[in-house]
Amino acid sequence: MDAYLYDSIRTPFGRLAGGLAEVRPDDLAAHVITQSIRRAPALDPARIDEVVFGNANGAGEENRNVARMATLLAGLPTSIPGSTVNRLCGSSLDAAIIASRQIASGEADLILVGGVESMSRAPWVVPKPSRAYAAGDTQMASTTLGWRLVNPRMPSEWSVSLGEATEQLRERHGISRERQDEFAARSHRNAHDAWEAGRYDDHVIPVGGTTLARDESIRSGTTVEVLAGLRTSFRLADASPGGGTVTAGNASPLTDGASAAWLGSEAAREILGTDPVARIAGRGAAANEPQYFGFAPVEAANRALERAGIHWSDVSAVELNEAFAAQSLACIDAWGVDPEIVNAWGGAIALGHPLGASGTRILGTLAKRLQASNVRWGVAAICIGVGQGLAVVIENVHATA
Repeated sequence: MDAYLYDSIRTPFGRLAGGLAEVRPDDLAAHVITQSIRRAPALDPARIDEVVFGNANGAGEENRNVARMATLLAGLPTSIPGSTVNRLCGSSLDAAIIASRQIASGEADLILVGGVESMSRAPWVVPKPSRAYAAGDTQMASTTLGWRLVNPRMPSEWSVSLGEATEQLRERHGISRERQDEFAARSHRNAHDAWEAGRYDDHVIPVGGTTLARDESIRSGTTVEVLAGLRTSFRLADASPGGGTVTAGNASPLTDGASAAWLGSEAAREILGTDPVARIAGRGAAANEPQYFGFAPVEAANRALERAGIHWSDVSAVELNEAFAAQSLACIDAWGVDPEIVNAWGGAIALGHPLGASGTRILGTLAKRLQASNVRWGVAAICIGVGQGLAVVIENVHATA
């Protein structure tokens, strides 16, 4: 049985301590659930088989299974189950993969998938002592991003920061600072142009009580020259081969936001009162050394294409989550695709990367790009900290080209 994508929405993505910082993550998730239901004209909410959401943090206000909490906050029947998936940056794409398999197996006809992250509201945590009133100091750890409370048995080369890992990846693949800055400037330019052209108007839903209407990190005036003047973030920049290249300008910003999508069987057409827009044609997961996490989407996408029965030459659109420009370029080079078909409406460097929400963001954007261009095949792919990647191939069911 085939699984289909019927609709997708998201909030605008807000900068760290920006336009969405006062909104709890469970409320962000409840918002996209509520709005998804409003966009389904025939839906009786009791027909929803399950809600599956992704979240990378889980240490703050989104604890206790944010999918279930958001379902209750949205006022849905208490009979609807909810499950939260944590595959770090790939969490909501994983939610879509899990749901599509349930649908393909005949276990469900309609599942609401999505993801949420508030990096602004991620708490600090303190390790719990083995006994009360332990002597000595302790240290708080931020749960916003990256490793924390690392197991001492973990090899140190695996637990480097995401930025240092990206420096190591770009050294391995020969990605220059200039290429990274050019890629980042293109991301901002494409995102700005897409907003101006109305590409996001029909599926980016503002959050009540906030004034944020567009993605907050887009810098329309960003140029390669501006980006070239930024300081490196993880290594000192110098002329040596080991000099730093990764900056705040060629990396995705810390961000808040939520996204959601309806996945269903053919029977969901009647349940929702709307037609599907894309078929889930292939899925892929892959893993490699943790410090080279940014390259894992390469094999994940190759596997998804093989399972879909197509080749890169058939693909007309790619949505690759831009954790960093360097890792994105390494993936694009390895696939050998035309860079112009990648993130044509902007990527995470400009739009933002609220970890748990990014997977359904790229999946929904990909489907809309295929529709807008009347082309058939697309790939959504995402890198994941600790050395993993996920990818989904979709087919535009209305394509005539």
